[in-house]
Amino acid sequence: MEYSDDHLRKILDRTKTVAVVGVSANQVRPSFYVARYLGLKGYRVIPVNPGLAGQTLLGETVYADVADIPDDVDMVDIFRRSDAVPAIVDAALARWPALQTVWMQIGVMHAEAAAKAQARGVDVIQNRCPKIEYQRLFGELRMGGFATGIISSKLPRS
Repeated sequence: MEYSDDHLRKILDRTKTVAVVGVSANQVRPSFYVARYLGLKGYRVIPVNPGLAGQTLLGETVYADVADIPDDVDMVDIFRRSDAVPAIVDAALARWPALQTVWMQIGVMHAEAAAKAQARGVDVIQNRCPKIEYQRLFGELRMGGFATGIISSKLPRS
C-alpha cells in the first residue's frame, strides 16, 4: 500500500479527534505511547478498550466500543488484530456518517473492511503508524529514526 506524503499530511492536518481502539493503560505498550504522543501534538484522543471502560486514561473517559463514544471523531486508529477490523469499521461507519479516516496500525490490514470504508468516502490507511508518519512528515525524526536528543552513546567530556 502506497500513500503519498501529501495524502498522509492532509489527513494528519485535518484530523482533530482520534478514537484509539485497543489502547492500553500500560505505558510501555505502543498503543499507549502513540495515543499519548497524539495527545501531546494537540489531537483529542478518545481511548477505546472494553477492559478499561469507564476509567480515565490520558485525561479522557475510556469507552468499551466506538459505538459508545458520545462525541464525533475524525479518525479511528485501530490497534487490534486484522480479524477484528471489520466489526470496528462497521461500528465506526454506523456511528459517524461523517467519519474521515480509518487508520490501521503497523501489521493491521483488512482489504474488505478498507473497501467498505472507502466506498463510503472514508480515507483508509493500512499498516502505518500515525505517530511515525507525523514525526516523519513534520520534521521530528532524525537520521537514526528517533528524536531523543542524544547523538552519541559516549559519556560527555568533563
